[in-house]
Amino acid sequence: MTHLTLLLAFAAAQVAIGLYIGRRVTGTSDFFVAGRRLNGPMLFATLLAANIGAGSTLGAAGYGYRDGLSAWWWVGSAAMGSVVLGLWVGPAIRRVAAAHDLRTLGDFLEWRYDWRVRAIASALLWIGMLAILGGQLLAISTTLVAVAGWPRWIGCVAGGAVVITYFTAGGMRSSVWVNLVQLTVKLVAFLVALPFALHAIGGYAGLVQATDGGSYWSLWRGGGSGWIYLAMLGPSFFVSPGILQKVYGARDDRAVRIGVLANAAALFVFAFMPVVLGMIARGLHPGLAGGDRELALPLLLVHDLPLFVGSLGLAGLVSAEVSAADAVLFALATSLSQDLYKRFVRPAATDPELLAVARYASVLCGALGVGIALFAPTVGDALKFFYTLLSVSLFVPVVAGLFARRSGVPEVLAAMLGGVALTAAAQLGFAHLLPAEVTPAMVGIAASVVAWILLGTVRPAAHRR
Repeated sequence: MTHLTLLLAFAAAQVAIGLYIGRRVTGTSDFFVAGRRLNGPMLFATLLAANIGAGSTLGAAGYGYRDGLSAWWWVGSAAMGSVVLGLWVGPAIRRVAAAHDLRTLGDFLEWRYDWRVRAIASALLWIGMLAILGGQLLAISTTLVAVAGWPRWIGCVAGGAVVITYFTAGGMRSSVWVNLVQLTVKLVAFLVALPFALHAIGGYAGLVQATDGGSYWSLWRGGGSGWIYLAMLGPSFFVSPGILQKVYGARDDRAVRIGVLANAAALFVFAFMPVVLGMIARGLHPGLAGGDRELALPLLLVHDLPLFVGSLGLAGLVSAEVSAADAVLFALATSLSQDLYKRFVRPAATDPELLAVARYASVLCGALGVGIALFAPTVGDALKFFYTLLSVSLFVPVVAGLFARRSGVPEVLAAMLGGVALTAAAQLGFAHLLPAEVTPAMVGIAASVVAWILLGTVRPAAHRR
């Protein structure tokens, strides 16, 4: 009961901060890109808060429980993608966004190509982002199930209500300030919980004795985890709409490099924490199978650590889940209002009208995310779908749009549609025929790049846009 009371108080505090900051938001510039005033530390905090979400905590601990140390690559791949973002993609796209007042990734795609690329990319991303929002809300529910025994639907609705309330109040501006609180709580929580958990299992020697040997302690590959996550997860962290729109809010290139690379450094280190906690949970609570393995971390926090430490760890876990959910809700709401409503439904919409539509879209998308959470089998399953779709559909449009000036609309459309189609075929049809080292995401990205190169080779340069 103590754990639940503290979690509810923390949830109320996040809502209160969001509502307070939201009172200062009067236009879409604040709601969409925080007025383009984020310095390096602020960008670092909001990016790291978004990147340490349900997948990086509950999901990573579940994979650590199942596969061992190789689950490091689940978050480690995000760190590698963030390096690419900080050094190359981030500064380049920030300059374009500031020069042309771009507010969503759809704005960039239409500016660089045309409305067809914007429309197709937006439609694909709405599907994928709803899946990841559902995954984050499912994670909140999973935590509440472990803490209070609540039915799954109550946890999904409660988590959705918290995120929708504070984000709808102020968009990116309110979420940045709430993220600062969430990030502090989650980092302190994991730093404190890890040594107590190691003590509970008898230290390093006890952990080795309680778990499997061999590949379970391999950093490169074990079970279904390992370096193969890099192709699926790495690219999504430098082409993700939500992440790129946070970069849009930076005040200059220096802020991008400092904020994004500091985020990458933190992710490289943090990647070990939930994995090791999952391995400890396996030693203390063997026998969790299938989707139940995602209960490993909350079970460890509730049953094996001192009350204060467990409560702090649960607050950190919920912080991770909520902060990632608001990042996805941000990308969805701004894309629907700017890429759909403003671009195709009502181009003459005023700024106050667009702000109202963005808030309505936040509520609608949050409700849809709750619905998906009720039916998604596991957090990992929902997130894998999103990351694969994101990497395959946006890799060529974003990278080629920034660094290949002669790339045209037909090449990019062929890359997007061909890559997604082959990924779906691999996932649903011939995944069992692929070597263990090859994933559908790898197939899709390779097909996307090949389609882009081939069509670009045969089309005359004069016909490219």
